[in-house]
Amino acid sequence: MGTEQKFTIHADTKIGHVHLKVADLERALGFYRDLLGFEVVARYGDDAAFVSAGGYHHHIGLNTWQSKGGAPAPFNSTGLYHVAILFPNRQELGRAVKRLAAANYPILGGSDHGVSEAVYLNDPDQNGIELYRDRPLEEWPRDATGKLAMTTEPLDLEGLMKEAG
Repeated sequence: MGTEQKFTIHADTKIGHVHLKVADLERALGFYRDLLGFEVVARYGDDAAFVSAGGYHHHIGLNTWQSKGGAPAPFNSTGLYHVAILFPNRQELGRAVKRLAAANYPILGGSDHGVSEAVYLNDPDQNGIELYRDRPLEEWPRDATGKLAMTTEPLDLEGLMKEAG
């Protein structure tokens, strides 16, 4: 075993979409479509919908196939921690956060990780959601050896929303 080479996934590999079980499809669409602004690209009756940004076939799938009317997963159990939605820049992230604030949607917190700025909340089914933007690679913090040095500092939420205009 000591001479085997470790397998490494290709660097261009991406996570294409997430598919969530929800209790109420219309309620979930009220969050993902109406509040966050994703577009519905396909529906399967009253049981499933697929939403995206920019015309992609789907970034998020929502279904009630095994979960219609169900309760959220217990907080202290295994499962999805959060879905991270990457915004193209600080202004667009700020616009999303400003929209959530205007709707009085509960935001759980925010962090500046040095490499990114992130806002945390739950969707109506208590799935964790991270809304974030990456800083340009050349701004990422590094230690004296050049190794990435991520941090967790308070997020300037007010400044973020001001940048949204």
